[in-house]
Amino acid sequence: MKFRFLFPFLCLTIPGVAQPAKPLAVPLVNQVGYNRGEAKRFVCYEATDGTPFQVIRQADKAVVFKGAIRNRAGDFSAFNPGNGQEEYIITVQGREPSVPFRIADHLIEGISSKLAYDFFVDVRGSDDPVHANEAKVYGGGPSRDQGSYGLETTFEALFYASNPALFDRWTTELGDKKTADLIDLILWHGEFAYHHVDFNGPVANRHGSLGYEGQPRMNYDYWNTLDQLAAVCAGYQSFLKPYLPRETYLKYRDECRKRWQAYDRHKVVRHWTYSTKWVDEGYQEFNEMGNAFGQSVFSNLYMYLSEKEEADGKPDQYLRWAQEGAEDIIKNWDFNNPRHMWWIRNAEHITPQALAFFLLVAPDKVPKGTREKLMAWRDHMKQKTANFWQYRVHSDTEWAHPRTKELGGAPALGGSMFAVAHLLGDRQLRDIGWSQVNFVFGLNPVGAHLSNKSAERLAINGYWEGVEHGWPRSHPNGYGMLGKVRGTLDGTPLDGQFPRPGTTPVADKPADGQGDHIGQNAYATEGWAISNRGWMATLTFAPLGTQKIRILDASGKKALTTAKTGQAIKLELTAALNLDPAKKETGWVLVATDANPPAKVFVEETAPDSGVFTAAYAVPAGKKITVSYGYWGLGVQEQLSVK
Repeated sequence: MKFRFLFPFLCLTIPGVAQPAKPLAVPLVNQVGYNRGEAKRFVCYEATDGTPFQVIRQADKAVVFKGAIRNRAGDFSAFNPGNGQEEYIITVQGREPSVPFRIADHLIEGISSKLAYDFFVDVRGSDDPVHANEAKVYGGGPSRDQGSYGLETTFEALFYASNPALFDRWTTELGDKKTADLIDLILWHGEFAYHHVDFNGPVANRHGSLGYEGQPRMNYDYWNTLDQLAAVCAGYQSFLKPYLPRETYLKYRDECRKRWQAYDRHKVVRHWTYSTKWVDEGYQEFNEMGNAFGQSVFSNLYMYLSEKEEADGKPDQYLRWAQEGAEDIIKNWDFNNPRHMWWIRNAEHITPQALAFFLLVAPDKVPKGTREKLMAWRDHMKQKTANFWQYRVHSDTEWAHPRTKELGGAPALGGSMFAVAHLLGDRQLRDIGWSQVNFVFGLNPVGAHLSNKSAERLAINGYWEGVEHGWPRSHPNGYGMLGKVRGTLDGTPLDGQFPRPGTTPVADKPADGQGDHIGQNAYATEGWAISNRGWMATLTFAPLGTQKIRILDASGKKALTTAKTGQAIKLELTAALNLDPAKKETGWVLVATDANPPAKVFVEETAPDSGVFTAAYAVPAGKKITVSYGYWGLGVQEQLSVK
């Protein structure tokens, strides 16, 4: 398909200069579509306030929604059709229509979740977590083009905890080959971390040196291996026991307990690396190299969750260290200091998500001021996204970086907004979070998904179904060799490419011999593993507030709080498990009686595309049953008293 929408705003005129006639800008949408029941926006930069728009159903050309453009954007959030297979377009008089899109139950999570972890399968530096050849992997890490600061297990474990039954869909994709599913991938990264917990050998060239200022430098960021092992230890107590032998878990736990303070995992770390890259040259208070503001909160909470389940555990010390890390954030996190915010790019998302995780997993143990700090961050983000893109800008004069990609921005920011919005009950912030997702899927000045739609990725099912226009450039053969990696993100618009009042966007020029679908100014370096980590975090927190469990009578009409032993009841789950609107699908919930371990009860979708899953159940003997889905405060649960 011809890439006709590339840089759709270059029809802007320069005052005083005669311009040839050019087509008007088209409405820009999320090319895949929108989640039913969530915010839905498009941008049409040149359209004046009051310009009417229509949503047209492709199948019969019927007008199904009408509205008017305000501040260069149109909102059709109120349109929530029941058929998730239908396609729609946006029309504005005198312009070409938008690309087609769908509106379906949890559409974005369904279309993206597998690719989100497929990326981390493909980008591993070796198939062998034990005998990896670090010297041949740039940065020496488990993922190409980074060391252990990628914190893969930290966020893979969160991803699984948020929607566990979803990942059952793909466990047999590669037969007996490991890392076919998310559980295998988590275990692979845990094993890598364990075997590199004291590795400090030679690795390929790095942009920066590692260690405190004035102290001996390290070749490898081995301290971050403990953060990864901590996540596996917490996962063992919640969902990894069927897959992780206890003796292996105990080896991981022992390494964490032995080295925790020696590796400074008990505190917030500052001035850890010195960078020679122009974008963040010099000593950094916080950066991407494993000393993110909030990282210690995550790792200490993971150890707390693990230790409190062990007879000889010391959960209180890890809880206190987590509290001290949170107190540091509450006191010192400065939204107006770019070194705490967008300057640290891919690590920025960790700070708000760490405070949010504390509130989710141990709300009665958070330090005073935790919620208030997130409220202040929320207010700051609303100020910075007060533009028609709802894009977080740096300042009034610089919207995005003028020279480099910002893949740590919009792809990760949505997750932070989803988490904080859920905790604060702020629907407006959640809506702004969906604008960050839309930005990834083409609602941006380039009109393209942030991933290059290459033939290589299409051939390995490594691209998002329904995206017409991918990022016009890629850099496939850099240090990470990400050209054939599924789900890679490649670039974002530069500052000069954002049209705004009083400016003219930088024109894009077709590269010689490449046709009109490749632009010289659509900046792209190769993607990076921690850029994709932030995108995975967005998908992790997106379902928050949309999942629900109900315990009903046998007819499914009345909610129950009490029942008798042996009584027939119905368990109902609403979750992001509806991938195929054409068929009934399955999932599961956990049911625990009194203090007994929970057992899986499988549920089936009530009808194709309903997104509601039920199971008949007989109340067991006991005093109380607890029905749950998800872990660590990322899921939902309901209780029933038994007579």
